[in-house]
Amino acid sequence: MASPYPERDREKVASKLPSVLQQQLKVRAAELALDIQEAVEAAITTWREHEHPGFEVDTAGAKSFSTWLPPGLYEDFKTTCTTRGVSYIQGLAQSIRDWLDTNPSPQDAPPPSEPERKIVGNQKGGVGKTAISAGISQAYAEDGKRVLIVDFDPQGHLSEQLAVPQIEPDHDSLVSHMCGEGTGDLRDLVVAIDDPQFQGRLHVLPACFDGFLLDAKIAVVGTQKRGFQKEAALEMALRPLENDYDVIIIDCPPSLGIAMDAALYYGRRRRGERAGVSGVIIPVLAEDSSMTAYSMLDQQIEDLCQDLSLEIDHLGLVVNLYDSRRGYVATSTLASWESVGDPRVLAVIGDLKEQREAVRKRKPLLSYAPHCDQAEAMRKVAKGASR
Repeated sequence: MASPYPERDREKVASKLPSVLQQQLKVRAAELALDIQEAVEAAITTWREHEHPGFEVDTAGAKSFSTWLPPGLYEDFKTTCTTRGVSYIQGLAQSIRDWLDTNPSPQDAPPPSEPERKIVGNQKGGVGKTAISAGISQAYAEDGKRVLIVDFDPQGHLSEQLAVPQIEPDHDSLVSHMCGEGTGDLRDLVVAIDDPQFQGRLHVLPACFDGFLLDAKIAVVGTQKRGFQKEAALEMALRPLENDYDVIIIDCPPSLGIAMDAALYYGRRRRGERAGVSGVIIPVLAEDSSMTAYSMLDQQIEDLCQDLSLEIDHLGLVVNLYDSRRGYVATSTLASWESVGDPRVLAVIGDLKEQREAVRKRKPLLSYAPHCDQAEAMRKVAKGASR
């Protein structure tokens, strides 16, 4: 129920909300220096904009709750509730619960030195993992963040695209550090991208040819060293670099092996880290085989979470190289991706020429064609993958 707000452009909304959520909302809004009405407005707006995994909040014994919202917002909210098949009380409770989860107490926030970790993976080749990894890393750096992009694919496409030489076999590398055989400081291997667009904030840890043997090497080390956890090998190697960066992006190989397990483990939600900060971004294509590949990766993530008691967040899907002119298979598969809901589709990126031209010229896309549709889509993915 809504009624006009005296002398201001708001209307009073009366509903119900569990008392525990009312108390948490009151405390969190105070901690973040917000009015409760501002917090509720943000919560409802975000809930309406994003599909969520249909989680249920226990609303038994909900108490009367009222606040002031912009005119029309509550009516729009009720329409969304009807579309999603939930009651207005349940929709409000979900909105507040999600807002509390994504706006943690400052006392619970992880240390500033702990970077966001974005794992870009899919064992299917040719879906654009490297393009997405490079594009979002550029978007974050352009936005003022210190970014490390790790070329974790021994094929080295990312290193090549950014004109960074791969590391030769039998040299100090990420692989040697993952196996506990590093001979120097991993920072010495990092290469800064010399482009004024990013002002020295975009760095690359190059691929190494030894990466083709990574799964076998880690398996051997696991049998030789007591207490060695193969899934934690990537984290063990990268931990010393974390204080230097705000975001670390892993461009994964097309694999479901140990290397992928190590990348997924690195992207897990750490103790005290809020949901949706780190996790997995999955590039896909609008074709049937991509659906099959996704289900295999999703099962690997689920198995790893169960085996090691982890929480790994799906940050979203990116439908890449989309071209509606390919007909029904493309359009119907896109509709299927969009209907998944969780993970949600962060962006649909067209099969356009600017990305290929940037690769041919060995230049970052957001520097080569900063205003093209693909560049804007990369910015959208980066924003959507960070809460």
